[in-house]
Amino acid sequence: MDKEKSIQLIKDLSNVRGISSFEDEVTALFKDTVKDAGTVSEDHMRNVFVKHPANDGKRPVVELDAHSDEVGFMIRAIKPNGQMMFANVGGWATVTIPAQKVKVRNRDGEWISGIVSSTPPHFMTAEEKTRLPKPEELSIDVGASSADEIIDVYGIEVGAPVVPDVTCEYNDKTGLFLGKAFDNRIGTALLASTMNDLATEKLDVDVIAGLSSQEEVGDRGAEVVVRKIKPDLAIVFEGAPADDTVMPNYLIQSGLRKGPMLRDFDSTIVTNPHFQRFALDIATQNNIPVQRSVRTGGGQDGAIINRYNGAPTIVISVPVRYAHTPYCFIAFEDYQNALALAKKIIKALNADVLEKF
Repeated sequence: MDKEKSIQLIKDLSNVRGISSFEDEVTALFKDTVKDAGTVSEDHMRNVFVKHPANDGKRPVVELDAHSDEVGFMIRAIKPNGQMMFANVGGWATVTIPAQKVKVRNRDGEWISGIVSSTPPHFMTAEEKTRLPKPEELSIDVGASSADEIIDVYGIEVGAPVVPDVTCEYNDKTGLFLGKAFDNRIGTALLASTMNDLATEKLDVDVIAGLSSQEEVGDRGAEVVVRKIKPDLAIVFEGAPADDTVMPNYLIQSGLRKGPMLRDFDSTIVTNPHFQRFALDIATQNNIPVQRSVRTGGGQDGAIINRYNGAPTIVISVPVRYAHTPYCFIAFEDYQNALALAKKIIKALNADVLEKF
């Protein structure tokens, strides 16, 4: 995929809306992008599968994973005055939520503009001015003045999904994107691009991509996907939180423009060290910059895949500044290097190599 098409794909994936279990817009775009890259199917959980055209069922199976959902909210109650209480879907820090513009999907599939309401300073007590609001004190306002108006005019019901209202921008001079949902739409872009670029390649393994749902609420889609694919080995594509604005230099492990991050450890996985070394050596041999991380928290689909029959798994991540907020930065060069590394790894795999892991 050429540069302009890649940039447009990343922007489009950032702009589509899809919290956990409501990933329909994401899967539709993904399926259209990979329609010529192999056999494409989707299950009722919104997991999408792409089988490489040359798979023969006689070789080791390599699963390529990314998750399609983004963090957002869900309407949990409608107050008499038309304000709507909401629940967080995925991990949020409350400090990033108030006064943000959002989109709420109504029962007809229309996206209604609203804001996370905040109390004007004129009406705050002295104590309220010096603390964060509690989650239960926040609500979403679409301009209605009654519950009946919310239901009858706006068509919004309890259970409605909500996403940040952000349009992705790309700065050609800096090579940076500013948008929402790069955790994990940048991984989704990598998954699509890898399958497209390898579609006509002769490989020594069977490759199946699994775009999994509901990662942000407990890796639920990955549990289903891995049981269907039954991989012998896996590569997970992620958008990992960048740390170059919050850590001292010696602790930066996922800085922008420093290459994809390959994690050795987080709270859910110890990466297979043999496969990890194989990937790192390929990066060195091909002058692809990479970063390594040892995290004391975090988690991703790789843990679920690794626990299924012990399939060796690595995680290739593009650093995302301000992940799990409405506005995030990523660098196009990190995406390019992640894509180049993934393709080099896959082309180098065969049964004898896997046996050594």
